[in-house]
Amino acid sequence: MKQLRIHPSDNVAVELATGHKVALLDIAAGENVIKYGFPIGHAMKDIKEGERVHTENLKTNLKDKLSYTYQPKHFALKEVPDVIINAYVRANGEIGIRNDIWIVNTVGCVNKIAERLSALTGALSFPHPYGCSQLGDDHMVTRQILKGLVRHPNAGGVLVLGLGCENNNIESFRSMLGEIDERRVRFLNVQECKDEIAEGVRLIGELKAYADTDKRRPVSISNLKVGLKCGGSDGFSGITANPLIGRFSDYLIAAGGSTVLTEVPEMFGAETILMDRCVNREVFDKTVHLINDFKDYFIRHNQEIYENPSPGNKAGGITTLEEKSLGCTQKGGMAPVVDVLTYGDRITKNGLNLLNGPGNDMVAVTNLAAAGCHMVLFSTGRGTPLGGPVPTVKIATNDKLAENKRNWIDFNAGPVLSGEELTEKLLEYIVRVANGEQTCNEKNGYREIAIFKDGVTL
Repeated sequence: MKQLRIHPSDNVAVELATGHKVALLDIAAGENVIKYGFPIGHAMKDIKEGERVHTENLKTNLKDKLSYTYQPKHFALKEVPDVIINAYVRANGEIGIRNDIWIVNTVGCVNKIAERLSALTGALSFPHPYGCSQLGDDHMVTRQILKGLVRHPNAGGVLVLGLGCENNNIESFRSMLGEIDERRVRFLNVQECKDEIAEGVRLIGELKAYADTDKRRPVSISNLKVGLKCGGSDGFSGITANPLIGRFSDYLIAAGGSTVLTEVPEMFGAETILMDRCVNREVFDKTVHLINDFKDYFIRHNQEIYENPSPGNKAGGITTLEEKSLGCTQKGGMAPVVDVLTYGDRITKNGLNLLNGPGNDMVAVTNLAAAGCHMVLFSTGRGTPLGGPVPTVKIATNDKLAENKRNWIDFNAGPVLSGEELTEKLLEYIVRVANGEQTCNEKNGYREIAIFKDGVTL
């Protein structure tokens, strides 16, 4: 069976047929198992050359919170030619790559009204259960995420739909939105009108008329903001799709654009690689806080910090969190880390940004959209139909998945295993998506949001 040794110092190789690891030499009990050039855990017992290395004989080295030292390692990115995309330029100078009408609910009580309005008008609605009966940080996170969606430039127009008695009522929510284009954002409090459906249809019609005045114009790809995400990872994720996404990320950043890496628990075990690439001490300190604060979240709930990967990850050949994280963080390429964002923060700095949030697919994609990402590159080895408010590009890690799930998968990174260079092809595809080509989640009508929750519901 063909095998791949990823790094010269590795003592395991990956079987190309299965994604699982085999020992390249005898590994003694207690000795580190090396993959990607880094330890991914230690042998629980003696492992013989040629033996499978997985949950039965490999255990994580990771423990609780750590102390970190800033050891800067910066890599120069190659100069790249500018690329032109055709996008909608909004009144505030931001660009959007879609021109849909969005319905953003202040509270879950109006979800069904939003769904009816969506069916009648073609506007996109994003149901959620929050906006009331929340306290403290949970309530603020809900408001910040919804604010990010209202202000998202992919929406040609937004109807903010409220009930009237909720904590996150329209008057309160509107005050935190800041300056908005009132031709592009309209508000409807359904308790205050006689026929909320008729009024909603009327307002959406006005929003559509305004959105239709925006036309695509040529702009530099440097305006593009792209989220980086993986889900349903397998043993090929860190070999094919994630490094490919990392090469695109470096290209976009070299061209002046921005990418955002999230899934904080899936940085555990590879966090020092990101910390050493922070542009300065301030960003390093913010990254340390990002990591340790999320570990505190686990500890507060009496949960094992390193109870990860998922069953699907393990079936695909990933054993420990270090192994998963070392593959996951490759989506961030080699660019310096320029900023650290939390829930509801918007991208303000060109370059590689880190975003607070869990690995949960729906929450992570929502966080990326709320931060201002125009699209999300989503690598997967197991497959998922999930889509967020913005185009969610599914990149398969292997040929089998790409063939079996053509209605889910937008791009196949499997040929990277045989040495094919796909960076240019991925760039060309992303340009087509930016120019309006629909992704599978858009064609299927799969667009959802989920908002992070960590507290009391009244």
